[in-house]
Amino acid sequence: MASRAPATTGRLLVSFRKWYYNAAGFNKIGLMRDDTIHEDSDVKEALRRLPEKVYNDRMFRLKRALDLSMKQAVLPKEQRTQYEEDVHYLEPYLKEVIRERKEVEEWSKK
Repeated sequence: MASRAPATTGRLLVSFRKWYYNAAGFNKIGLMRDDTIHEDSDVKEALRRLPEKVYNDRMFRLKRALDLSMKQAVLPKEQRTQYEEDVHYLEPYLKEVIRERKEVEEWSKK
């Protein structure tokens, strides 16, 4: 019985994540999770480092979301971003920028 607990807990956690993802509402206007990150200096630098196609896709999603928001509409269910399709495209670039900033801060301390 004890061996089933982690699998059950894992499925429960995934179910909760999917529920929360859909409850947040940003997927209803076609946004991905990384599209909703607050833009500070680290995020702006990470955005600058994105490949052009990824950046253009992001801008399309943001413009479409603004248009839908102004119209007070949402996308049809088949066009919404699904939990399984949401890729953390900005995360590797953001981690690299933060690591570089911390490295520069460490060097400036010395």
